[in-house]
Amino acid sequence: MDISIVINGETVTRDVEPRTLLVHFIRDTPGLTGTHWGCDTSNCGACVVLMDGKPLKSCTALAAMAVGHEIATVESLEKDGELDPIQQGFHECHALQCGFCTPGMLMTTRALLNENPDPTEDEIRVAISGAICRCTGYKNIVAATRWAAEHQEVSR
Repeated sequence: MDISIVINGETVTRDVEPRTLLVHFIRDTPGLTGTHWGCDTSNCGACVVLMDGKPLKSCTALAAMAVGHEIATVESLEKDGELDPIQQGFHECHALQCGFCTPGMLMTTRALLNENPDPTEDEIRVAISGAICRCTGYKNIVAATRWAAEHQEVSR
């Protein structure tokens, strides 16, 4: 079936099998390999993208379900060479180690900050509770999210 999905503001049209998962549609698009495919069970959260601004584990949705929606991947965060505050926060607070969960964590925390620009530590922990990080212990991810909240530009 032919489908068109708006990903990071660009319409991507491809012929796919009806059972194609959104994560595969995204990763098979040239240059969009930042969304990681991890556990195959929707437990890890490495595949989180934003659909209409809300976090979605892209391994739980068929690509066809994204038709008519706007998808944002981790590649959408950096604009004109400038890191998104959440990316900068992850850098400043050493919130990544192996990097596997990082794209999903970035998208999850970006969605949180879009919804709640000044979350508490508990609100951050609830927001990221659907993602697994095996390296950091989450402390630095929480710190990075707080850093980003304190350094967001009004325009974001």
